[in-house]
Amino acid sequence: MKALQYSEYGPSSVLRVVDVPEPQPEAGRIRIAVRAAGVNPYDWKVRGGLFGDTTPSRLPVVPHSDAAGVVDAIGEGVEGVSVGDEVFGVAPGGAAAELAVLRVWAPKPAAMPFEEAAGLPNVVETAGRALDLLGLRKGQTLLVNGAAGGVGIAAVQLAVARGATVIGTASERNHEFLRGLGAVPVTYGAGLPDRVRAIAPGGVDLALDTAGRGAVADLVALTPAPADVVSVADFDAPRLGARVTDGSEGRAWQTLAEVAALFAEGRFTMPVERTFPLAEASAAHDLSESGHVRGKVVLTL
Repeated sequence: MKALQYSEYGPSSVLRVVDVPEPQPEAGRIRIAVRAAGVNPYDWKVRGGLFGDTTPSRLPVVPHSDAAGVVDAIGEGVEGVSVGDEVFGVAPGGAAAELAVLRVWAPKPAAMPFEEAAGLPNVVETAGRALDLLGLRKGQTLLVNGAAGGVGIAAVQLAVARGATVIGTASERNHEFLRGLGAVPVTYGAGLPDRVRAIAPGGVDLALDTAGRGAVADLVALTPAPADVVSVADFDAPRLGARVTDGSEGRAWQTLAEVAALFAEGRFTMPVERTFPLAEASAAHDLSESGHVRGKVVLTL
């Protein structure tokens, strides 16, 4: 089968489309004919060696883990899914290929495009995990820093659906978009606490940082206690008393089914900034790495 691959760490130019053996589903897993694969910052960070050359035994690598497609093979012991079903989920062995094996998945709503579904798994899980860690309750006010990125968009809609009031930071070009998601927008950057207090004079109950960029101190200043702030992007946050989640404490894969249900009710969407064919994956990585993306960048097969 055709698959995206890199054999060394480096810039996006190390990506190649090559022929590789077809993967087979182990017990408890399913295989899909991939229709689309999502691009996450983690993908180009690993490819670029930003975590160090820590996985040489894995080279060459078929990258990406978010996928959407049609089930074509089922591993032993799997129930509740049939060949021909449309699903989205996580492929730890690489999603950027004609076939991929999923270890977690959820049914794709019939009206949801494959491209949108492929952008969901990791950002949705991350958002759900962070909100669970914060202990978000109905009636609380949540501040989301980086509300127009993938995790931020998911967090805003999940929080609104769970009955919270949401304030979201973004550039001014994304303010109307955030209003459409049910959030009150504010511009990020210097002076953020004053702008938030103009909207919520008493501050906010909880804050979620999805963007990093040194915002945690401002979020701590706006919440009752530093532990009311969780970051998925700033791993220095604990120095200020805030918390970080990286998934090592457990994952929230049940959120995939939650957002699928919300989509079916017209209460969830994930915009796709742009799609690229597999052969143009390097351009997709470059766009994601630019940081100027609303929603998701997706590869199509």
